[in-house]
Amino acid sequence: MGLRQVWREPLMTNTMKAELCTTVVCHECSNHVHLPALKPRQKALCPRCGFVLTKHTKDSFQKLMAFAISAFIFLALSMPFKFLGFSASGQEQSIGIISGLNVLVEQDYLFLAIIQMLSIVILPAIVLVGLIAVVIPIQLNKEVPYAKRTLDLVYALIPWSMAEIFLIGVLVSLIKISSMADITMGLSFYAYIGFTLCMSATVLYTDKHQLYLSATKEHHSSHPLNRSQSIQRTWALLITSIILYIPANLLPIMNTRFLGANEPSTILGGVLLLWESGSYPIALIIFIASVIVPIGKLVILIWLNYTVQNGMDKKHSERIFWYRVTEFIGRWSMVDVFVVAILVSLIQLGNTMTILPGPASIAFCGVVILTMLAAMTFDTRLIWTDTAVKHE
Repeated sequence: MGLRQVWREPLMTNTMKAELCTTVVCHECSNHVHLPALKPRQKALCPRCGFVLTKHTKDSFQKLMAFAISAFIFLALSMPFKFLGFSASGQEQSIGIISGLNVLVEQDYLFLAIIQMLSIVILPAIVLVGLIAVVIPIQLNKEVPYAKRTLDLVYALIPWSMAEIFLIGVLVSLIKISSMADITMGLSFYAYIGFTLCMSATVLYTDKHQLYLSATKEHHSSHPLNRSQSIQRTWALLITSIILYIPANLLPIMNTRFLGANEPSTILGGVLLLWESGSYPIALIIFIASVIVPIGKLVILIWLNYTVQNGMDKKHSERIFWYRVTEFIGRWSMVDVFVVAILVSLIQLGNTMTILPGPASIAFCGVVILTMLAAMTFDTRLIWTDTAVKHE
């Protein structure tokens, strides 16, 4: 009996269907792939595009649950205590994760506060709760309520959970100001490191195919392919990103007030200042994350969208490779936004020294968000033009 007949047979139970179905559709190229039984540490790759369809990790659900619960505990512990302390010229300032957001709100940068709160606390917490709510019933061999909706939400939010990027931003901020003040780390800082490590391990052990199959007894299915909608939305987001990228680089991303004097700093200006001060690794990190990555992502996505719009039927492997590069690196441009948010939250010493966000911080944050959305709206199945035609 064919695969489609098995899935359409109304008298068969979901468990029977799951046992008989061994063919899945690759989400990146629509190729139908027969999945063999995997041994531990083996991966199943799509033979057409190389996408990792699933992997066999011993006790993966137990490990996932252990890391998810640990991450949630560490996240809760990082909230009530001091995160960072700053002292200069006899004045001291300390912040927690929540109190640091209050400073941004007081400076009329509610948008930055919301973005930071969502990306480093709320969305990671929702991801962890969703995974725990799905995995525990699986371990107990019970039905998972609202499994598909929960997993759909979890996988939609994972790209926007940026704990590791925030932590890199914190470290960059500390290096920037370590020469002008004494810095102390509170208990929340170390708890957040633990959360970041456990969160990364949780995502590492999250296998979409196995989770959907175990929780819903069905394979995860992609949304219907809509060629014109994908291309038009991607163009709209890319054009808006290009428009925002201009003020993001020309306007100050932050303003430093030191003893009454105001010193605005652009993205490139901050990179040059770090380089001149001898902080070469940090200057390179900021330059790559804030200049090279956004430009590279825009160029690649424009090229990819142009090729699918014009029906290019070659260089499939090269195009899918570059798409995966943009998908991987796109989030890391948020480092500079988090650096600004941390410095603004931490350095509020009145007339002695105060750092305020500049208008470029909002524009640059918009560039990062819109380019991430552009990568999401771009349908990789369009790269494989023969498959796209079949599904039109």
